[in-house]
Amino acid sequence: MGPREELAYVTCTYRETGIDQPDFLATIDLNPRSPHYCQVIHRLPMPNLKDELYFSGWNAGSTCFDNITTRRNKLILPGLISSRIYVVDVGTQCRAPKLCKVIEPVDVFWKCNKGHLSAVHSLPNGDILISSTGDPAGNGKGGFIVLDGETFELKGNWENECGVPPNGHDFWFQPRHNVLISSDGLVPKRAGLGFNPDDLKKGVFGHRLNVWNLSCRTLIQCFDLGEDSLPLKVKFLHNPDAAEGYVSCALSGIVYRFYKNERDCWAVEEVIKIPAKKVRGWILPEMPALTADSVISLDDRFLYLSNWLHGDIRQYDISNSCKPKLVGQVFVGGSILRGGPVIVCRDEELKCQPEPLVIKCKRVYSGPHRMQLSVDGKRLYVTNSFYSTWDKQLYPDAVKEGSVMLQIDVDTENGGLTVNKNFLVDFGKEPCGPCLAHDIRFPCGDSTSDILA
Repeated sequence: MGPREELAYVTCTYRETGIDQPDFLATIDLNPRSPHYCQVIHRLPMPNLKDELYFSGWNAGSTCFDNITTRRNKLILPGLISSRIYVVDVGTQCRAPKLCKVIEPVDVFWKCNKGHLSAVHSLPNGDILISSTGDPAGNGKGGFIVLDGETFELKGNWENECGVPPNGHDFWFQPRHNVLISSDGLVPKRAGLGFNPDDLKKGVFGHRLNVWNLSCRTLIQCFDLGEDSLPLKVKFLHNPDAAEGYVSCALSGIVYRFYKNERDCWAVEEVIKIPAKKVRGWILPEMPALTADSVISLDDRFLYLSNWLHGDIRQYDISNSCKPKLVGQVFVGGSILRGGPVIVCRDEELKCQPEPLVIKCKRVYSGPHRMQLSVDGKRLYVTNSFYSTWDKQLYPDAVKEGSVMLQIDVDTENGGLTVNKNFLVDFGKEPCGPCLAHDIRFPCGDSTSDILA
């Protein structure tokens, strides 16, 4: 098990906030003994505006924690909107990262015919794989681009041209099973206009789970998870011999388990369903869960889901991977809080609407999105920006007041979640004005980037 996290790198954007400043990488002090605990101690601004830094990923990750042959010394930051790729040196001065390389969008467009880049993982051969969600014009287009793991030169497309999925978003792989699994996501140019109920049943929201041969780079299976299900986060179990994992579907509220069956083919089964809530005062009569992110603990015991619209984080015991059991739940904002504009008319789970969350005099408006779990599984960190356009539409107060980063204390023995009322990173107090915080990475290793080969 790795050391306790003492720093976090968080991607932050000013897009859609009305503030004309570049996105930046924030360095957060997580050492409880430090006088700067839970404060931003460094900001690395990007040289361009409106990139929408969304995902981030390490230059090395397909290793065990005690493998000293590779180092996490570069952080890869793709722009979801700009399609630009930044390479940040965090190894020379971990508390003051520096930009060391920029790959411009025109290179991505011309060489790969891809754009709107999202998830990042390091491959077993050392190269870096980045998924795309669209083409240069913003039409839906899945697939991947590859960076050289040492020079960070753009090498081209990863997949063979036959069988590129219509959309793309997240992916995960298991080298010992020679498989990569990816999710569909949204059509970028339509999603960029905000959440429009009229887009339902029009192919804007993805519905496929794609299975790839990792070595041949070919699409071998795909599963239709239901119209407008919007599968987003894909997670394999960390055990490198395990041939199973989970994908969470944002609009259907369903989590599917994918697994290799006795015929050596891949299959899916529904294992969790979070019901929609009947409401008044919202844009639809039913509010879906929008399970935007998921994390599996490194010991493969717990699965965590963030529910951006309803506002809760859920902890499931997955000791029996076929039958996840809800053992922890905590509300940290969201759209159904008591006293807000939304009235819940029927709720299959709750008896009353949750109370608003206030930490250190800061009201938390938006729901939880990106999560990162400490390597010992005891601290779950969360930010609450989903996507700037949707933030502005559905949580305007969160855009006005800025994002937060929270810490959730985890009971790793019996299950259970508790908001740590002594921890708050307030991105509403940034020198250039309130910003939206997103992805979280720990330089000592984290639960969402280590794929054990």
